[in-house]
Amino acid sequence: MARNGSCCPPMDLLRSEEMNLVQLIVPVESAHDSISYLGQLGLLQFKDLNADKSPFQRTYANQYMHLQVKRCGEMSRKLRFFREQMIKAGLSPSTKSALRPDIELDDLEIKLGELEAELVEINANNEKLQRSHSELQEFKLVLQKAGSFFSLARSDAAAHQREIEETSYVGEGSMDSPLLLEQEMLTEPSKQARLGFISGLVPKAKAIQFERILFRATRGNMFLKQSAVEQPVTDPVSGEKVEKIVFVIFYSGERARTKVMKICEVFGANRYPFPEEFSKQRKMIGEVSGRLAELQSTVDAGIRHRDNVLTTIGYQFEQWNLLVRTEKAVYNTLNMLSIDVTRKCLVAEGWCPVFAKNQVQDALHRATVDSNSQVGTIFQVLYTKEAPPTYFRTNKFTTAFQEIVDAYGVAKYQEANPGVFTIVTFPFLFAVMFGDWGHGICLLLASLWLIFRERKLGSQKLGDIMEMAFGGRYVIFMMAIFSIYCGLIYNEFFSVPFNIFGPSAYACRDSSCRDAYSTGLIKVREAYPFGVDPVWHGSRTELPFLNSLKMKLSILLGVTQMNLGIIMSYFNANFFHNPLNIWYQFVPQIIFLNSLFGYLSLLIIIKWCTGSQADLYHVMIYMFLSPTDELGENKLFWGQRNVQMMLLLLALVAVPWMLLPRPLLLKRQHDQRLQGRAYGILASSDADSFDMDHDLDSEHEEFDFSEIFVHQMIHTIEFVLGAVSNTASYLRLWALSLAHAELSTVFYEKVLLLAWGYNNIFILIIGFIVFAFATIGVLLVMETLSAFLHALRLHWVEFQNKFYEGDGYKFQPFSFAFLVDEDD
Repeated sequence: MARNGSCCPPMDLLRSEEMNLVQLIVPVESAHDSISYLGQLGLLQFKDLNADKSPFQRTYANQYMHLQVKRCGEMSRKLRFFREQMIKAGLSPSTKSALRPDIELDDLEIKLGELEAELVEINANNEKLQRSHSELQEFKLVLQKAGSFFSLARSDAAAHQREIEETSYVGEGSMDSPLLLEQEMLTEPSKQARLGFISGLVPKAKAIQFERILFRATRGNMFLKQSAVEQPVTDPVSGEKVEKIVFVIFYSGERARTKVMKICEVFGANRYPFPEEFSKQRKMIGEVSGRLAELQSTVDAGIRHRDNVLTTIGYQFEQWNLLVRTEKAVYNTLNMLSIDVTRKCLVAEGWCPVFAKNQVQDALHRATVDSNSQVGTIFQVLYTKEAPPTYFRTNKFTTAFQEIVDAYGVAKYQEANPGVFTIVTFPFLFAVMFGDWGHGICLLLASLWLIFRERKLGSQKLGDIMEMAFGGRYVIFMMAIFSIYCGLIYNEFFSVPFNIFGPSAYACRDSSCRDAYSTGLIKVREAYPFGVDPVWHGSRTELPFLNSLKMKLSILLGVTQMNLGIIMSYFNANFFHNPLNIWYQFVPQIIFLNSLFGYLSLLIIIKWCTGSQADLYHVMIYMFLSPTDELGENKLFWGQRNVQMMLLLLALVAVPWMLLPRPLLLKRQHDQRLQGRAYGILASSDADSFDMDHDLDSEHEEFDFSEIFVHQMIHTIEFVLGAVSNTASYLRLWALSLAHAELSTVFYEKVLLLAWGYNNIFILIIGFIVFAFATIGVLLVMETLSAFLHALRLHWVEFQNKFYEGDGYKFQPFSFAFLVDEDD
């Protein structure tokens, strides 16, 4: 690579960026500006030098800085309050880019305080007005409903009085006259019981319990009249829409009145006065209607004023929010720094990419100038054995593929990155299982829609599933391109073959083609130039032919990708200068894999080229059971038996080659290192002697031969068994491809063609709708997810376990671009 002095340009994704551990000695007067400019640059990951200290013991935990952090937290609370109010009012902040505003933090604090006080006052007034408005609406409903109760009662009483007057003329001995009529008529009005009543509204959900409790509390000595309100009513207390009923309770006596009042309070019933006289009722309804109209106009004016204030806030909300979050992040980062003994400088340590050192120094210089500091920041590189973070410079196309790899594990520092190959191999293996160029076109259209609208969709808040689809839009695009390519090879367009690249190489034996299915076809011209000949589809040999083809292709692709993984282990060992891994891992692994399955791949290619009828199952089984027997009709080339015996011997030798030498050589190297240090330079002091002995003891304790040998044995067994299981795992390419093709054929023949055969436009439309939904739901959604997950497994397990350790950690620089809202 170019960074190592070779002629070739570097591959930025193959190895992570070179990192330096840097130390910054920042004067106190320019510390804030320095951290702020580095946050805008976003290329320095700070180390927490106060990790062992509590929050109150940190550098910037003094009273002044604690006050600054508290101020930022308070302003964040006010901004969250504004956001909640805007959401409640149906407004949204301005979508223009959140640039850093010109306003200072002190001025912003004053402005936010004034706006919050104004909004709180507006909301308080609106709540009072809304409550008064809701109470008047309920009062009006009580006047209307209860008025109808009393009007109906008056009409019933008048009718009853007329009936009594009519019956008074009936003779004394008549059976129809009431027995106590004279006593009732002669009773004095002063001795008649006087009934009181209470009117109001109660929630409809509590109406049954309300009536039952009233009956039990008064022992039945009450009369309840109720009527449901047609529309939900705004409750004055909660402010929510509630279904209610209007009630009038008639009672007798002061004790009954007290009980009824308490029950109304318990059930949240709102009571309202009601005049008995009809004229007063009419007058009160008019007054209430007038007050309602006035209150409604006042409420509308208050809402308009509140919306104007919120709209003004919305124009600058993102800028203010960015300023507060950046200031809070700056102070939190300052608390990660340690202070010099002179208390005039702050010391920071962090990881910085090599290419960004000049940019970091420029940002520090600008901070020194802008803060009028007399002393500049000291920037120096530290040398350490600590593992640096992993940083790949990705773009919007490669980010999704890198995330697929990082979901398995972040690459170790400068370890070979599988993401380079994943860009091609992942969508290709997906397409092998999903191959249909009709379905591929559907995926392509969906991905292009996401790509062309990425600017608009990127600024919106999407759902979980839509967010994942949008993040992987370029992965879907690549999967669609490769699906179209593999679909053209399989010659399947929604399971229908086409003669795209010319006529078929086969023809019928006679003009009627009656025996084409039973006897077969004859070859009349050169082979079909690209992909599967369309004549295979629908023939009696279609399934055996495609099964054999796809199964052998799966093995070839699997062995090729596994070999690529082993080759990448060589590049890793060579890059990290580890010859033991080259000679005692890479070499025996490549020999073992290709002695067995590489040889099987070679036999597949020879059989395709020669047209031999050899049984490869028989060849591979008896290669182990009877390696010295003659192959007979299964012989594919001269000297095949000797080649098989040699390959079998190499495979057997490769197993102890992987197992034994590496642990023994590591132990030998460790013993030589200890012996060399034992006769090293004499220590200059007792302290140095103690340190040297301590280092020797610690290294001796860290090296455990038994642990290393067991680990190597596990690794060897895993590779030997994995070579078989991983090769078999690639047969999922054949299985899913076959399942996808068969499902597509079933939907086409049993739904679309069946509906077409009825010659009925109505049945054809229904059949097409069922076919479309089955294709979208099963083949374009479920099958896509299934093929995606299987391709993911092939990369994570079968490919990456050959060379990828994935035990690193991501480079996470201090950057204002990565700030998210914090719910403090």
